[in-house]
Amino acid sequence: MSDIVLSYILLFIALELFEVEWQKATTLIGMLAKMYHYYQKSIFLFLLLHPTFIFSIVFATLMNYNLYSVILVSIKFLDIATKLLMMQQIFVKKDISKEVSVMLLSPLHWSMPYAGLSVYPFLIYYALVA
Repeated sequence: MSDIVLSYILLFIALELFEVEWQKATTLIGMLAKMYHYYQKSIFLFLLLHPTFIFSIVFATLMNYNLYSVILVSIKFLDIATKLLMMQQIFVKKDISKEVSVMLLSPLHWSMPYAGLSVYPFLIYYALVA
C-alpha cells in the first residue's frame, strides 16, 4: 500500500474517531441530544463537527468523482440528513411514535458508534486504487 493511500485512510480514521468521541452516548437519544446542542448554536458548527463529511466532499473532488468516492459522499450525506431529520422530529416537532421512543431509549452496543470504521476505509482504498 502506497504512502498516499495509507495517509488518506489514517486521516479519515482520525477524523471519524473525533466524531465518534464527541457524539458518544449510551442511547441514541443521548447521541442526538449532544448533536442537537451544537445544531442549535449553528448549522455550520454542526457541520464542522462532522469533518468526515467535509473530507468526503473534498476527497470525491480530488478523485474526479469516481464511483467509490461518490458512494462515500452519499453515505455521509445520508447519515447527516438522517440525524437532522431525527433531531427535527424529536426536539422541534416533538412528534415521535411509541416504537421510536423505545428505540431511542434502548442502550447502544459499545461498538455501534464505530460501525463506520468498518466500511469507509475500504471505500477510500478502492477510490484511490480504482
